Amino acid sequence: MYDMTNCRHGYVVYSMTNNADDNEIIAIRQKSDDDFTFIKAYKTGGKGTGTPIVDPLGSQGSIALSDDGHFLFAVNAGSSNISSFKITKSGTLILADVKQSGGFLPVSLTTHRNLLYVANAGDGGSIASNITGFHVDENGILTEIIDSGKSLSSENARPACIVINHNGRKIAVSEQNTSLISLFTVQPDGTLTGPIISNSSGPGPFGSVFLTDEILLVTEVGINALSSYKINHDGTLTAISSSVLNFQTASCWVTLSENRRFAYTSNAGSHTITKYEVESNGRLRISNIVYSTKEGSGAPIDSGVCSNNLYVLNGNEGSISVFLTERNGRLLRKQLIRDTPLPDLGSQGIAILCLPDKS
Repeated sequence: MYDMTNCRHGYVVYSMTNNADDNEIIAIRQKSDDDFTFIKAYKTGGKGTGTPIVDPLGSQGSIALSDDGHFLFAVNAGSSNISSFKITKSGTLILADVKQSGGFLPVSLTTHRNLLYVANAGDGGSIASNITGFHVDENGILTEIIDSGKSLSSENARPACIVINHNGRKIAVSEQNTSLISLFTVQPDGTLTGPIISNSSGPGPFGSVFLTDEILLVTEVGINALSSYKINHDGTLTAISSSVLNFQTASCWVTLSENRRFAYTSNAGSHTITKYEVESNGRLRISNIVYSTKEGSGAPIDSGVCSNNLYVLNGNEGSISVFLTERNGRLLRKQLIRDTPLPDLGSQGIAILCLPDKS
């Protein structure tokens, strides 16, 4: 993982327009707490869906950074391909490659070292949901891994999020339509075995994040909750904390604090963010709830943490909320970035890069 402890030269926040004609990545430079500057809109070489709604892809992880911070990856759901960008020292992007996603309607990405995996939602009919793997070379060129394509639990599983654990050996995929979680094992050549299928603790598993190599956290949009699971030796999941309710609406996305003691869920329907306390053994306890915006009007979707700041994309206005995460996990709203070229409705994904080197 790239060093986030010495970000003397600020951060770059990336998000995606999901435009139907030309999908674009928007880059915003943060030089100080209150200084955000739009850098540029970068064409991905593909198309988004252009759907003017909050959370148009129904997913978490539509854009992703490589472990070393040298590359950014994005899905182009409208053209069923994925893009890779080289990241310069100043955070600007150079399009490196565009490849077909190995399926239809790519919605979520996860990466580990030189491996990239994409979850394809399918069309709900003749084209099934699946996942596919790619090798990423030193120039960002993507090569599909032979025989890496894998089906999920059913043709219409509708994946919401794909995540890989820290050692790169396990991949979990949350399935919205089936309320199942599929677990795959990554082989040394990048191919996959599985899936081993487990029931979600609650309906509508959505956003996911690995706490440790063997503990997985998953939101449940059907009942607005967060659950934690232990991965057993046989690949099945055993619930640690089952469906810890937050009594909010549309709890879909989740991210962890840098010290991994707190998890934050975005609740788009109630315009709030829920803080959960996370014990080292994976047990969860709800702590407190804050509005994404001062007015309580933002519909928070994708989020990310970098250097004790939480960044949240508001899917109903194209703005980005910035919070300070205190040592006790409490969120202090610092700023709302309104001046972005993102559409009010239809944007998706967020990633934050630390800039430790002088540009």
